[in-house]
Amino acid sequence: MFKNIIEGITAYFGAFTLISKLKLWKFFAIPMLISLIIGISIATLAYTFSDNLGALIARIWPWEWGSETFATISTYIGGLCIIVIGLLLYKHIVMALSAPFMSPVSERIENHLTGDTNHQHRQTSFGEQLARGIRINVRNLLKELFFMIPLLVFSFIPVIGIAGTILIFLVQAYYAGFGNMDYTMERHFNYKDSILFVKKNRGVAIGNGIVFVLMLFIPIIGFLITLPLSVVAASTETVKVLKEKQLIEA
Repeated sequence: MFKNIIEGITAYFGAFTLISKLKLWKFFAIPMLISLIIGISIATLAYTFSDNLGALIARIWPWEWGSETFATISTYIGGLCIIVIGLLLYKHIVMALSAPFMSPVSERIENHLTGDTNHQHRQTSFGEQLARGIRINVRNLLKELFFMIPLLVFSFIPVIGIAGTILIFLVQAYYAGFGNMDYTMERHFNYKDSILFVKKNRGVAIGNGIVFVLMLFIPIIGFLITLPLSVVAASTETVKVLKEKQLIEA
């Protein structure tokens, strides 16, 4: 799996070149706008309500000694909680709404990598692609929350909480990569088979998602470039795996 994680990461290196070569930027205009609006909204919420959430968390400290220190720490904890949950919601909302725009991008990349042969794809409409994107991302959101809530609590435990923070990052990465890979898989697999495919190739999803999540921490620009680069990287790696497993013709 480690090898697949590295390959999922290195797939980003040729993303800019491929986007320019295939003239794909025009397909990213609306998804980039969606991404920017949602990203700025979540960042604003984190900044606005971290103090309020911190004040609520501070109430669990019943003693006067150390109360000011704990209140300060609680503010940072409140901000962290909002950011973590915000990133979780951000990626699923953006990927779900961008599905009809990203599927054509993925298809053009697949045609380029396979020589534009006559593959037998599942033919889906704009509405079907949107519905599939929403279904996949709602499913992933619920699964992610199931893991994230206990991990978030665990991460506040001194010392050993570092492991919880790392696991939170990897879970976020896995489901981000999952969503990016599905833009290619929706042409080849039904809903259930797509889930099985990602489970068998989770290293690719994690590698793709690691860069996806890290790029979101680049102010403003991160919200603009993350989706285009991650979708292109995920598409190239997913097509590569499909070819290796002889699920599509080279």
